[in-house]
Amino acid sequence: MIPAGGQGDATAQEATRSLVHALRRQLGAAGAEVDLIETHISWVLLAGDKALKIKKPVSLGFLDFGTLARRQHFCAEELRLNRRYAPTLYIDVLPITGSPQAPCLGGEGPPIEFALRMARFAPRALLSEQLADGTLQPAHLDALAQRVAALHRAADVAPASSAWGTPDEVTEEGQGVLRRLQAQGVDVTDLQRRLDEQLPHLRPLWQQRRDSGHVRECHGDLHLRNTVVLPEGVTAFDGIEFDPALRWIDIQSDMAFMVMDLLAHDRPALAWRLLNAWLDATGDHAGVPVLRFYLVYRALVRALVGRLSTAPPAAEPSAEDYLALARRLAFTPPRPRLLVTHGLSGSGKTTLTQQLLEHTGALRLRSDVERKRLFGLDALQASAAHVPGGIYGAQATQHTCERLLDGARTLLLSGWPVIIDAACLRRAERTGLRELATGLGVPCMLLDCRAGVETLARRIRARQQRHDDASEATERVLTFQLTIHEPLDAEERRLAITVDTDAPVDAAELAARWLAGGSEGGAEGGTRG
Repeated sequence: MIPAGGQGDATAQEATRSLVHALRRQLGAAGAEVDLIETHISWVLLAGDKALKIKKPVSLGFLDFGTLARRQHFCAEELRLNRRYAPTLYIDVLPITGSPQAPCLGGEGPPIEFALRMARFAPRALLSEQLADGTLQPAHLDALAQRVAALHRAADVAPASSAWGTPDEVTEEGQGVLRRLQAQGVDVTDLQRRLDEQLPHLRPLWQQRRDSGHVRECHGDLHLRNTVVLPEGVTAFDGIEFDPALRWIDIQSDMAFMVMDLLAHDRPALAWRLLNAWLDATGDHAGVPVLRFYLVYRALVRALVGRLSTAPPAAEPSAEDYLALARRLAFTPPRPRLLVTHGLSGSGKTTLTQQLLEHTGALRLRSDVERKRLFGLDALQASAAHVPGGIYGAQATQHTCERLLDGARTLLLSGWPVIIDAACLRRAERTGLRELATGLGVPCMLLDCRAGVETLARRIRARQQRHDDASEATERVLTFQLTIHEPLDAEERRLAITVDTDAPVDAAELAARWLAGGSEGGAEGGTRG
């Protein structure tokens, strides 16, 4: 048997090291080329198309693998938890029998150790590697957002009897990382003061999130090096198994890690794209008031990890980079403002607003997505097959408008720029959103999207053939819209940026115009082709 060991138990460490190297020789003798990766908590043998992960017999305060029983338990937990995300990667847990000098993988007799067996993925498949190689595509992040959102929806909710996600626990997590940074010689007095100022506002929100079932069994370590492109799609892997408190968290905290990591790698457009795709998929816009705290917290955690690591991965942001990002996120003044689209189906509203949110960090609410959510439908589900009578009646439209208003109010009060992607063909719909902005004291502008009728019809037909968008508009709908459309009046035109989408549009210039303008008293309108 391998003796149980703590952080300083050299005997247990050496015994397991001998076992790992003996296994490596055995696998090599069988004809496989075997690579060995060592971290502070495990060894990983890469042989052929498989990987074997063996946990070190260590107790480090934040985890305890000190006994064989605990290592077996956490191997099983790692298998259970990560099969949710990557079932093709995580195969099984194998006992290792024999002796450290002559181990037998999956053999008979009493086990002396356990190995988690996994499938290997292709070289350079990690999203961190693809980002460095310039091969990471926006579609990868769209797919990841859908995957993670589906798993968040399906994840177990924290039991009411547990402390997970309570205001006291979240407060202690935030205070704890600041204390550890301070102990490392980092002056975080400003961040501590900022947290203290926000706690009276945040604590009721954390309690509300927990009461509403948004604290769930999540991934817990969702960043670029723990996400991968597999043949079956993009997904996460290597979630946290060793500490339940680190994975039983608010789903906003889970996604905040990945968004923050993209920001730290200086890819804000991808970060905002991912966040908006995830919000579209989950509908959790009500959770945005706690998002900025979690973005700051995740950056501070990475800053701490970076300072403790003796060999940080190549091309990764430094501890100082993460700390600087935490300060930017914590202290950059909020810039809430509202942009409301106006235009017929096929006029390019969604394409333009997608570009704008990536340029500006805005959060977008889409009427097509929110209308379907009211009926329990995913964005790409065809409503006719699920809702007798359809989802486009007057009452459904009214409820959709109310949902957009409520969502915009929440996001604006949280300090974010907001885009409403909707046709807004009737003046009353536009007026309601403008009055919301006026009441909150934030700038509001209109994005007036136009294109020729032939272009509109062609785009609608192409979208119907692709089946890749929430819109269900048809040419018949377009004909109806042309009869009920109420054009912008003189007052609205003063607040509008009019864009002819028949011609190419400079999204960066459009974003700059929105961020620079906007008030009920005098935004300059104009036409851009």
